Amino acid sequence: MNRYCFTLDLKNDDKLISEYEAHHQALWPGVRQSFADAGVRDIEIYRTGTRLFMIFEVNENFSFERKNEIDRNNPDVQKWEALMSTYQQAAPGALAGEKWILMKKIFKL
Repeated sequence: MNRYCFTLDLKNDDKLISEYEAHHQALWPGVRQSFADAGVRDIEIYRTGTRLFMIFEVNENFSFERKNEIDRNNPDVQKWEALMSTYQQAAPGALAGEKWILMKKIFKL
């Protein structure tokens, strides 16, 4: 199983951060299904301040291209992403239009 780690920042607003976390406690079924269809087996998101850290654990069939195609064709994912964008802002170093940034692994014990 492969693991990918990403980072993203939230807008610095306690009310918005609380809302963002509440949305993730009630993830929409269509969004959940999109992850499963793409081969994502598990996701964890951690937060410190406004910085988020997300871990994807994926199966051998996962590819970013396939995940992007599945997401583009899923209206629930499109609505979810639009809603989440109201809470998110690009992390330092993000390219224009980039949200979650894939992180480079630099150490493993």
